[in-house]
Amino acid sequence: MRAWLYPGQGSQHRGMGAGLFERHPDLVAVADAVLGHSVTELCLEDPHDRLGDTRYAQPALFVVGVLSHLAMAEDEPPPDFLAGHSLGEYVALFAAGSFDFPTGVELVRRRGELMSLATGGGMVAVVGPTAGTVSALLAEGGYDDVDIANHNAADQVVLSGPRSSLEALRREIRARGGRCVPLKTSGAFHSRAMRPAAEQFARHLAGVAVADPALPVLSNVTGLPYPPGSVRRLLAEQVHRPVQWARCMAHLLDSGVTEVAEVGPGTVLTGLWRSALRSARRPAPVGDAGGGGATAAARPAASTAEPRPEQLGSTAFRADYGLRYAYLAGSMYHGISSTDLVIRMGRAGLMGFFGAGGLRVERVDEALGEIQAALGRDGRYGANLLSTPDRPDAEEAVVDLYLRRGVRHVEAAAYTRITPALVRYRYAGAHVDRTGRPVAVNRVLAKVSRPEVAAAFLRPPPRAVVDRLVDQGRLTAAEAAVAASLPVSEDLCVEADSGGHTDGGVALALLPSVRRLADEVAGRGAVRVGAAGGLGTPEALAAVFLLGADFVVTGSINQCTPEAGTSEAVKDMLAALDVQDTGYAPAGDMFEAGARVQVVRKGTLFAVRANRLHQLYRGCGGVEEIEPGTRAVLERDVFGRPLDAVWAEVRDHLAARRPDELVRAERDPKRKLGLVLRWYFRHSTAVALRGVERERVNFQVHCGPAMGAFNRWVAGTDLEDRRRRHVDVVAERLMTATARYLRERLDAVAGGPLAERAPSPAVGVGPS
Repeated sequence: MRAWLYPGQGSQHRGMGAGLFERHPDLVAVADAVLGHSVTELCLEDPHDRLGDTRYAQPALFVVGVLSHLAMAEDEPPPDFLAGHSLGEYVALFAAGSFDFPTGVELVRRRGELMSLATGGGMVAVVGPTAGTVSALLAEGGYDDVDIANHNAADQVVLSGPRSSLEALRREIRARGGRCVPLKTSGAFHSRAMRPAAEQFARHLAGVAVADPALPVLSNVTGLPYPPGSVRRLLAEQVHRPVQWARCMAHLLDSGVTEVAEVGPGTVLTGLWRSALRSARRPAPVGDAGGGGATAAARPAASTAEPRPEQLGSTAFRADYGLRYAYLAGSMYHGISSTDLVIRMGRAGLMGFFGAGGLRVERVDEALGEIQAALGRDGRYGANLLSTPDRPDAEEAVVDLYLRRGVRHVEAAAYTRITPALVRYRYAGAHVDRTGRPVAVNRVLAKVSRPEVAAAFLRPPPRAVVDRLVDQGRLTAAEAAVAASLPVSEDLCVEADSGGHTDGGVALALLPSVRRLADEVAGRGAVRVGAAGGLGTPEALAAVFLLGADFVVTGSINQCTPEAGTSEAVKDMLAALDVQDTGYAPAGDMFEAGARVQVVRKGTLFAVRANRLHQLYRGCGGVEEIEPGTRAVLERDVFGRPLDAVWAEVRDHLAARRPDELVRAERDPKRKLGLVLRWYFRHSTAVALRGVERERVNFQVHCGPAMGAFNRWVAGTDLEDRRRRHVDVVAERLMTATARYLRERLDAVAGGPLAERAPSPAVGVGPS
């Protein structure tokens, strides 16, 4: 069962709602008319700093919440439950049909206006002590003017009261090991100070048309669904009564909810849901063995129903990443995994990684700004961190950006060793929590295709690297101490034969081997191991889940979605592929070393021409050694210009950006030859991304056979039309079909429906 959660005041930020307002101009116009100001300008720019004012913040959050809900509802089936935190409850009631949009805007406008009249107070979140401990502290300290306003989780409450009392309490709580976070509110909400506002609001509600919710909506006052005829009463009481959010989460758990989606700005409610899961100490749902890789399909006799898509993979992985499914959209270089792709995945309760590889750091910064404006700084998104052994400065610059931007998730790719930049990203901000547990705030999802590389990620970083970073002032002593006890990555993605860079690994051999290695090095279940490469059908996903994958990462199939940042010409090409239509070519960024990429072969000569260029590189000592006839063919058919002109372009580029490399190339004819031949790889990528039709035969399109397999799977369905293959829809269809396929195949293997077969002790069927 599923629930949608709507955040409340405190989650507002400049830039919220980006990309939503233009989708519903009629609703925005209604809101502007009711409020008397531009809600779009307020949310996106806040030129007068009004988002900190309750009168403006509450209506703005309601509008953004409703628009976010409508965006989610376009592609998702209705949830089983709705719940909103404080103001978010109004969005939940709108979603359940209790009132229309103009009524909702007017309600929150009046609510904010009345609540803003109670000045002089504030709110502070207290993390660490239980509600009972905080209550005892209030009584012992004589803080009789402070109320517990929110019971958010077992170890998080919010206090409301006079600012002077709250400041004194903050000092006392910090001294006892707790943590206090002031909230962005202008009054002591959900406390006795709000009783006059609640009484006036009740009189206002008496004249408003409201209906009972059509879906179960949990009340902040009771933690239970609204009973018939109670909407007006409970909304008025909510103003001055404490928010019973922990009770709401407990009710969802008791009702069988297994996944939530946070709809609106921020991810605070997702974190509180995870806390509720931990506090419940329930047996793990079928599909998880403490994060150790067991899936619903791996223990068929423990369940008599078809496994659900949200049960596949690791429950702990989904909770830690705040995801509906153990499914990620991997990064594809040059922004093919675009901002649109990442934002759409995040809004669907899933996660995508922005394809930062090959882009200048300024462009990556711009992209992160777009993503964070849409999903919030702590939203569901990640970005690629690409190893560049020949340019460590480029890797350092990207890490600088990610740390400055607060990017919490990276997909680390092409690493053969643990670099200083990677270590700095992973352990920046690392600390020991109040229980003495080491915590790293940044997550590294490491893509690996060799056991020895996996082993490096499974261990703490090399001591020499950490010591050097401390000496340079790039890590603190406290961060270094945490680095000594935590692995570089707690989530490995085993990449089998895939599109783009590939070692051609076989999932059937590689995934179980790395799974065992992870259990041996880090301890059973301590590290999650996922799978990538070749995943384009339910059968493929089912296979890797059965092999022990805790999560899956798709790639090739996502670049044929409307959100992918490549040309329409490339998408047409991809939609026509079959499983045999890919091949191998040298990798442009590792051309001299002979590393390979898997690319589209059908409709393009790139693979043939790229392999010929690598043969030339191996056989020649410099440009001048290329045989004249061969050179003429290259200049006419491949480069489309004289090689001297190519070198002039490369030379100008290096002079502006890498003068040291230019000096080496001018001294070494072989290095110069490599740089000239590399030009074709950059060119072939650029013309493909732009869709230059006259250059179609030169398109370099990284892709594996999963694309052709996906095309065969969706033939004859609505997804045969590539324009309908939205990245989140692809994820939904694949995961749902995978769960169904697993049940069908397991029934077939067992000789009949497992749900109808009694466990047989003689053959060991059934839970251990």
